Amino acid sequence: MSGLTHLDDEGSARMVDVGTKAVTARQAIASGRITMSVDAAAAIRAGSVQKGDVLAVARVAGIMAAKKTSDLIPLCHPLPLSKV
Repeated sequence: MSGLTHLDDEGSARMVDVGTKAVTARQAIASGRITMSVDAAAAIRAGSVQKGDVLAVARVAGIMAAKKTSDLIPLCHPLPLSKV
């Protein structure tokens, strides 16, 4: 069909067998953008947000999301992570 590995000849999604693939080192880089009010940014910088350290919470949320990638992305195989 399109040469995509996760589509069969009819274009239907399918899981790919990766059981015989050699172990390889891989790296992924993610980025994002956050918009907020000037007051919110100032409160974060000052550490005066009533709910606590929002940057620490965001960091933990990012680590948790990386560990759950195979649960969140269709047809993604679970991969062992060495660092997030």
